[in-house]
Amino acid sequence: MAEDEQEEEESGPVVELGDREHVDGAPLARPLARLHYGIERSEVVRRVGDVEIRTPDGPRTIEDALSEVDHTYFPTKEDLHGALREVVGHGPVPTSDDEE
Repeated sequence: MAEDEQEEEESGPVVELGDREHVDGAPLARPLARLHYGIERSEVVRRVGDVEIRTPDGPRTIEDALSEVDHTYFPTKEDLHGALREVVGHGPVPTSDDEE
């Protein structure tokens, strides 16, 4: 029995993922991690503008969200992230089943 416990400790605990409801869009941090900073808004749109991100109001493209941002240059990832968060908001993200 001690051998089984040792094997479990080495492999880590077992986590059941199960069947969860699908969430449309990518987390905001994922496409922003692909970019290099400082970056201009036009370059963000060119590179990841068509990516849909998760928002409390449902999925939305980065290009659409950036159209409401006044800044044209983002020196850091945090600046871009903060500007987009101001536009798309914070809160629970609906799952695909919530919208039906």
